[in-house]
Amino acid sequence: MNTAKAPDGPASRRSATRRTRTRHTATLSTATQGTAAAPTRVLRLPGGLALRYSGRTAAVMAVLVLACAAVWAVTMFTGTYRIGTGQILDVLMGGGSGTDRFIVVGQRLPRVCAALLVGAALGLSGALFQSLSRNPLGSPDVIGFTTGSTSGALVVILAGGGTAGIGVGAGSVLGGLVTAAAVYGFTATRGVSGNRLVLAGIAVGAMLASVNDYLITRADLESAESAKAWTFGSLNAVSWPQVTPLALALPVLAVAALAVGRPLRLMEMGDDTAGALGVNVARVRAVGLLLGVALAGTAIAVAGPIGFLALAAPQLARRVTRSPGAPIGPAMVTGALLLATADLLAQRLLSPFQIPVGLVTGALGGIYLLWLLSRERSSARPQ
Repeated sequence: MNTAKAPDGPASRRSATRRTRTRHTATLSTATQGTAAAPTRVLRLPGGLALRYSGRTAAVMAVLVLACAAVWAVTMFTGTYRIGTGQILDVLMGGGSGTDRFIVVGQRLPRVCAALLVGAALGLSGALFQSLSRNPLGSPDVIGFTTGSTSGALVVILAGGGTAGIGVGAGSVLGGLVTAAAVYGFTATRGVSGNRLVLAGIAVGAMLASVNDYLITRADLESAESAKAWTFGSLNAVSWPQVTPLALALPVLAVAALAVGRPLRLMEMGDDTAGALGVNVARVRAVGLLLGVALAGTAIAVAGPIGFLALAAPQLARRVTRSPGAPIGPAMVTGALLLATADLLAQRLLSPFQIPVGLVTGALGGIYLLWLLSRERSSARPQ
């Protein structure tokens, strides 16, 4: 029996490409079906960007923003130094005494703003890395980029640059970029995959942690104490010169992350599928990696290394929104709420003494991981 062979021409190839795109689009629709509680809506943004969201996501975002506002109010209107509500409002309107202005505008306001901004940056960074690696453990602190940023900042601190300033920020971002280049180089030889990226990051992070400890042991006593205290992660002495660069950089980085959000969601289905749908996989991966490192580096420059936040915030955001991909907006607001709440606990638990917020987030992160383990055991238990 003879079989007719289809003509191999441009029209045939275009038809095959259309069939492939249609098949992968159907696969995408099937994979994401039932994950949203409401039909998807599209919000048109300036510059031709489009933000897709569901009704559930919008409701969750509204609740999270209100919770952030509540934590902001508690942080601003309470504290060891007692100031009346009327006096605080007077200060915020531009009046008040010198002491009240120093406490409210010079200490409380920059601290709570730093907590919200750093938490949002880490939440977004974690969402990008988890989407890139297609692994829930793919956060900058697990992969080792946080450790690399810490290494760059420690070099500046131990060289006499102090724990604040442009030098620390530049060192933090540069250290993260060098670490990202090293991890990417180890994984690119055999093809970048989620598990390989996580394993290479853990290995590089472990080596850099030893380098950080060595740097501290070789410094003089005063510099070593300052550097060690900084590595705990703290907002105790944050000021406006530290907050302002992050406040300017975060909106730009967030808009850039929105631009690559949909391609990253397609890449979670696999590089081949994303490529068939027209995604430039190598370029999107490089841009996402740079954005994630820049977000983590700028956050570390302000508050030092904050553990577990970038790991937990995107996972919690995805759970509450039932999003099939990286929930960029909810991850940012969840991270902001978690860090602002953790810093409030750090201020109040042992008042008038204050503890580094990194210790609080570490404890909360351990509780979160134990909760995930208990849920896994419960789901695996035979009925």
